[in-house]
Amino acid sequence: MRTERLLTRLERVFERLDREPERPAHIDVPVMSRHRVVLFSATLAFYAAIVWAVVITSWLVRLDWQVMFFRPYQQWPEIHAFLDYYVVLGQRGPTAVMVAAWLGWRSWRQHTLRPLLALGVSLLLLNITVGAAKIGMGRLGPHYATTIGSNEMGLGGDIFPSGHTANAVVTWGILAYLASTPRARRWLSALSAVTSLGVGLTTVYLGTHWLSDVVLGWAAGLLILLALPWFEPLIARAEAWIFAARDAWRTRGAPAGARTAAPVGATSLRAPAQEPTTARDRSIAARSARPPLHLASGPHTTRAERIPVTPVGSRRPPHSDRMPRGTTARPVAGG
Repeated sequence: MRTERLLTRLERVFERLDREPERPAHIDVPVMSRHRVVLFSATLAFYAAIVWAVVITSWLVRLDWQVMFFRPYQQWPEIHAFLDYYVVLGQRGPTAVMVAAWLGWRSWRQHTLRPLLALGVSLLLLNITVGAAKIGMGRLGPHYATTIGSNEMGLGGDIFPSGHTANAVVTWGILAYLASTPRARRWLSALSAVTSLGVGLTTVYLGTHWLSDVVLGWAAGLLILLALPWFEPLIARAEAWIFAARDAWRTRGAPAGARTAAPVGATSLRAPAQEPTTARDRSIAARSARPPLHLASGPHTTRAERIPVTPVGSRRPPHSDRMPRGTTARPVAGG
């Protein structure tokens, strides 16, 4: 009697995951639509306006100094310990590792490198644009300010725009950018906006950034997310090149006989399958053609509805040299 092996809970989870398609057809690649171009242009104009307001030492700089003198970390010291941990959500190293782990699992499940490549492109754009702006403007932070009321520009600092805020916008916003459905994209967009908003205000609370640094960081991260559709053709070409290099490496590392061998699927299509001859072969073929238990087709029937199968006749194999029961063998008479 053959018994089925009981599956563990982890094996049942992986069997459930194996039902999902390898490449979901409903995932669409964002394009640079007219609406997105308008948002990109408006955000770029806002970015330039913030920079100009700081350069000319306008009311925004005076607001920066007022918030700094208010010292929020002294007004609400009871939340200082929590915000010391919360600000980690804007640090590039920990957040990139967490998001890359999730997107790596998605890439493996969907057999595509687009999620990881999109994350890599966004982080590369973040390092180039925000890093260049930091070095180019050289603004000092509140803890290193020299003259009260000045914009502290061109003094060798590296805090304008806020890297924590821009990184939070890009790292958590890329999850919304790569979402599979519009509903998931809306929820993830709201979640990433709240997270990045909290990270930026936390840096102001801790006194590590001016308020204008945070505002410019939000704009810098949003510009990167809005510009990502322009890089989708590059991501697609990079993915195709990586897969082609992988196939070439596998072919080069395979034995000489395996390179010319036809695939199993192609062989089965060209030549008809050989019919099983013995009873054992027919039994093996029937078991292999049977669908898996977790993918069995048709409605489930109760035990009372199933038709019992009772073997007819004796299960003992016939023997030609055995006499029927109840008869006696007669001796062979000699001549």
